Amino acid sequence: MRFSVLASGSTGNAIYVGTDRTSLLIDVGITGKQADAALQEIGVNPAELKAILVTHEHVDHIKGVGVLARRYNIPIYTNQKTWGELDGQIGTITEDQRRFFEIGEMKEFEDLAVESFGISHDAAEPMGFCFYHGKKKLSVATDLGYVSERIKQTIRGADAYVFEANHDVEMLRMSHYPWSIKRRILSDVGHLSNETAGEALTDILQGQAERVYLAHLSKENNMAELARLTVKNILEEKGLKVGDDTHLRETYPHRPTKLEEV
Repeated sequence: MRFSVLASGSTGNAIYVGTDRTSLLIDVGITGKQADAALQEIGVNPAELKAILVTHEHVDHIKGVGVLARRYNIPIYTNQKTWGELDGQIGTITEDQRRFFEIGEMKEFEDLAVESFGISHDAAEPMGFCFYHGKKKLSVATDLGYVSERIKQTIRGADAYVFEANHDVEMLRMSHYPWSIKRRILSDVGHLSNETAGEALTDILQGQAERVYLAHLSKENNMAELARLTVKNILEEKGLKVGDDTHLRETYPHRPTKLEEV
């Protein structure tokens, strides 16, 4: 199983996951042109994509979904409530491209099994995904207001994680954002801070040299190095040595991460 975080952050999010037999996208929150370029950069032919999985209907996750689906005739999978919000936002989609993937389901795409799980965010019915190929597992969890014990149990045991570290709390509090937006981000249906991400990961990671890709960083209220240092310090306080027990990786808003294998 191979994956790349094609784009991650406040300006747009997209992830590629594939095997020798199938290729999927999780969200397309960038333009179709940007998605094509990112896929080509990692050596993936967009015309071979088998499905687009949508986590929720916010624009930074669906901006290019309709364009890419129409361009390459790709089916779109998400739950019924999210489909209710997508209609009118992503343009005309044929009935054959409208597929349903409800929370708690497991679907198989050739040799890649995908499990969906619910998350806490201010959207219709947002969800994350775990991917299974043989004995390997990849967990994707972003846009989390908080991390419940159920989510921790679901995503635990992965070889790699794409996990949210959205903001530094003090940077957010001092930012120019209106208080209503700050309150939303800090709420249980908002986004994870660096500190909360680190604390959650101490309950999830098992010290098996897992890779953690810190994702969905705020352009205004975070910095990659600050996110990494904050999470690193919390993990090491709990006895997990970063660089040995755990590997922290960056994601980028405008370029893909290296295509990695798990």
